[in-house]
Amino acid sequence: MQRLVDTVLAVTKESVKTVTYESLNNIVRLINGVSALLLAILPGKAKILEGFHGWELRPTFRGPRFPRWMENGVSSFNKFIHELSIDSDTSSMDYSSADEDSDALYPASPSSQGSRISYTSTFNQDDGYLGGWIKYLISWILFPMKLLLGLPLRLGHLFYARRPTAHSPRGNHRFSQLDSLKKVHNLKDHFILRTTDRRRGVVEDLHLAIEIFIEAIFDFFHKAAHFLLSPSKVLKALHSWLSSPVSGNEDTCDEMTDTYVPATTLGEDHPSSTEQKTNFHGSMNTDARTCRDVITELGYPYEAIRVITSDGYFLLLERIPRRDSRKVVYLQHGVLDSSMGWVSNGVVGSPAFAAYDQGFDVFLGNFRGLVSREHVDKNISSQKYWRYSINEHGTKDIPAMIEKIHEVKTAELKISQPDLDEEANGEQPYKLCAICHSLGGAAMLMYIITQRIEEKPHRLSRMILLSPAGFHHDSNIFFTAIEYLFLLLAPILACTVPAFYIPTRFFRMLLNKLARDFHNYPAVGGLVQTIMSYVLGGDSSNWVGVLGLPHYNMNDMPGVSFQVVHHLAQMKHARKFRMYDYGSASANMDVYKSPEPLDLGKHYFLINFPVDLVAGRKDNVIRPSMVKKHYKLMKDAGVDVSYNESEYAHLDFTFSHHEELLAYVMSRMLLVKPAQKQQLNQKSLRLKSRNTAGSKTN
Repeated sequence: MQRLVDTVLAVTKESVKTVTYESLNNIVRLINGVSALLLAILPGKAKILEGFHGWELRPTFRGPRFPRWMENGVSSFNKFIHELSIDSDTSSMDYSSADEDSDALYPASPSSQGSRISYTSTFNQDDGYLGGWIKYLISWILFPMKLLLGLPLRLGHLFYARRPTAHSPRGNHRFSQLDSLKKVHNLKDHFILRTTDRRRGVVEDLHLAIEIFIEAIFDFFHKAAHFLLSPSKVLKALHSWLSSPVSGNEDTCDEMTDTYVPATTLGEDHPSSTEQKTNFHGSMNTDARTCRDVITELGYPYEAIRVITSDGYFLLLERIPRRDSRKVVYLQHGVLDSSMGWVSNGVVGSPAFAAYDQGFDVFLGNFRGLVSREHVDKNISSQKYWRYSINEHGTKDIPAMIEKIHEVKTAELKISQPDLDEEANGEQPYKLCAICHSLGGAAMLMYIITQRIEEKPHRLSRMILLSPAGFHHDSNIFFTAIEYLFLLLAPILACTVPAFYIPTRFFRMLLNKLARDFHNYPAVGGLVQTIMSYVLGGDSSNWVGVLGLPHYNMNDMPGVSFQVVHHLAQMKHARKFRMYDYGSASANMDVYKSPEPLDLGKHYFLINFPVDLVAGRKDNVIRPSMVKKHYKLMKDAGVDVSYNESEYAHLDFTFSHHEELLAYVMSRMLLVKPAQKQQLNQKSLRLKSRNTAGSKTN
């Protein structure tokens, strides 16, 4: 009889699973199909999606071919690795190397596992309130079901736990308990560690939740039927449960919550079945990798430097170090971005790795403005933390990071090359090139001009600006509407909306998972991509891919302050590249010693080194005409400036694979050549002789 009941329940359970899975899959297929139909009738989709390949909207095994500068073995890591889908059966990835010279120069890279805890680990306590209330309400709704299911499950657990296990080793008692529960037999594949993917999408989470729910329901009915057919065993189990101590119950509860699943760690030389601890209430399986994780997983060296600005903000300056190199590059991201943008394309397509492979010491800057609100004042309010404009990016953040770079490089070169004097006749022992994108370009221009006005050294030898912000009057209707909205409602928004970001961990997790679904279902991803491009004036950047970047994760994300957006609206309205207008002549006098903000475009004559401007014809966020405005003003001011324009959209400069763009940027970077040691030593000797002669004369 018991065998008949077990067979009926097993067949019913599998039938319910099949029907449920197929229903969910059909709903998803319907959504994907409707998205494909909508995408087919939307105008302009061909232009928006023409630059996308299948592997960009749907991860596959294929990637772009090696760029020209890596074909001769310049790179030590010229094996491009793609993120693979969760359905992949690949058990390992081959990080082959064509040239191991750099491995001899640098020690082994730090383990990426330790970098799972980011330096931005202090969260806003208010972010957890909404999630806490949701959990509280759900727990009360599900309390009756928990009560009904909990007693039979616990009785069954105790009944099977007390059965003789003479042939079972002592160390495997947890496996015998797990076998008796049969709760995760069909879930094992979901918990096996996979190196090929880092997160599940919402659809995959629904599959997993449905399977857990079906397993729990049928496990309840299975045990209920077993108890009814064996009443003596029920009474015996009930007696043992009631007579057991409280501590034993707690242990039992812990064992039911934390179980061990046989799993294979993929990618090992000799994979073997190991015990993998699994917590049903644990990780939400989102991709929370940091820039450090990406760099070290690809085998490059990494260093993190914490910088404190003059107004108390903590910044993270990241580095791919070549300590003895006298060629240095500093990369600065734009709005709602981070250093992740410079390494997100892997070894082949990322500017940071390309610069390192060309012999540069690479520094990656990060602006202030994280949800975690890193500041020397641990109790700083949200209003106070987000009270900054582009002014602070250009006059606080960049100066702090560049001075830290100067401090680090001069100290290291003193040790590795003691024959070089620190600054012989005003010459730095290294050459610094800056590559900046979008808002980072505007902040860098502001930094150069304010440093020159204050007669302070800017340390730069060359600057490459990729679609720099500053001039915005030639834009689409969406940005014009944003301009007037922020200018009219500025007094109200400044008090009520200090910044723009996803406020709670739950919704950040949801975005992270939806980004995975957009990749799994290309029609849905293409529809979202097209709609976002419509909103942003037809810009064909890979907006769907950007949403999947791991710096938008449930723990933290970059935000943008209200004053930064207000500052951009001011510049667009005034048709000038100028500093922040504080709203009154007296307030501006206190800051600028002038009733009007400083017009940066009129001070381009202060730039005393070469500048390379790059614009994209498909860029509808900062159009080529606005980059040409920078070029014209610089040319009229006598700056050594070049202008290049190609078929790129706004995010293509950092996020998408474009060999021509990287080749051009690398060619401009390689024009930065540090002075030869002999020249520096000769200048140093001449300077010393002059000082000696002067002292004798005195």
